[in-house]
Amino acid sequence: MTRVLHVLDHSLPLHSGYTFRTRAIMKAQAALGLDVRGVTGLRHEAPGPAAAEVADGLLFHRTAGAAGGPPGLREWREVARLADTIGQVARDWRPDVLHAHSPALCGHAALQAGRALGIPVVYEIRAFWEDAAVGNGTGRAGSLRYRLTRALENAAVTQADAVFTICAGLRDDLVARGHAAGKIGLSPNGVDLSLFGDPPARDDALARRIGLGPGPVIGFIGSFYDYEGLDDLIDALPRLRQRHPDAALLLVGGGPMDTALRARAAASPAAQAIHFTGRVPHAEVERYYALIDVLAYPRKASRLTELVTPLKPLEAMAQGRIVAASDVGGHRELIAHGITGALFPPDDPAACADALADLVDNRADWPAMQGRARAHVAAHHDWAENVSRYLSVYRHLIVRRANGDLPAAA
Repeated sequence: MTRVLHVLDHSLPLHSGYTFRTRAIMKAQAALGLDVRGVTGLRHEAPGPAAAEVADGLLFHRTAGAAGGPPGLREWREVARLADTIGQVARDWRPDVLHAHSPALCGHAALQAGRALGIPVVYEIRAFWEDAAVGNGTGRAGSLRYRLTRALENAAVTQADAVFTICAGLRDDLVARGHAAGKIGLSPNGVDLSLFGDPPARDDALARRIGLGPGPVIGFIGSFYDYEGLDDLIDALPRLRQRHPDAALLLVGGGPMDTALRARAAASPAAQAIHFTGRVPHAEVERYYALIDVLAYPRKASRLTELVTPLKPLEAMAQGRIVAASDVGGHRELIAHGITGALFPPDDPAACADALADLVDNRADWPAMQGRARAHVAAHHDWAENVSRYLSVYRHLIVRRANGDLPAAA
């Protein structure tokens, strides 16, 4: 049985898009007969000193301690501690492959341990973290930190035995930097379709408690980052209500932009039709999805949104929801305009409003669009199928290891 140790920034039981993708990969691999475990670095912030933890039936080893010091030195100490933990687990469990997931710190820790023990390393990029930092307001494009993070990413890609990205945008960017296209595979964002049966019925009591009326509900469920463009969605609502006076906006979640968005909504001419719920328990999220007629994803145009495909639209499509999204590269990889959803120009509240109004006008087309969207997810984004993309790469690297063809210890 092939053993794969996934090297991670953080994991379940924490909830994030990152941990949900990890869970989907590991569950799908286990279903195919692989033996899988995870190991997390120091940025997995969770209570308790446990060296290992089972979450949702998956085993995760933890890196203990802390890493101090000035920026740069602190990160290298993180890498060293994670590499030590990988080595301890690997010497005991003897994995066939180390599969590291971005950020690059995880990649370099896996490379240190892998080279020392002669274990092949796969490095998977879910986003360029320097661009993600710009997108969430914690970094600046072109800064020293930005350039160093990019250099670490390039080094991890160069040294890894194989590389995956989650979308064509990321792969094309790496190729443009000079990395060999043949080394980089695609493992697109996906969903576990077995988790999506018939969506729950609309909870009228919940709708009344929030203040929703009978009119069309436009909604967003997720984290409130600036790049998500929720300010544009709020600004679009008054124009949408010119054509559909009873339309409402439901924003479920929270994040860095929460206070600013609430203030913007309070100042809107349509303030009475904008509803915030705050964060809700993950187990309750489906009840809120059931209140929404159109899921809107108005991401702003940026390097991050042009290159990276989000997970939320796929989950909405898998649930048979109508999806409208800004016309950025990450959305174009997922949604065909007029076929599986609607696309509108980014950073343009008026265009967003018009696209949403057109969708509401054409409700008769929704069942066909919903069917096409779910069929697209089933054909191209079902983890039960997509996870097989890893297997041939794993087998190739295991054979190379057996033949002594992998790089020797540094």
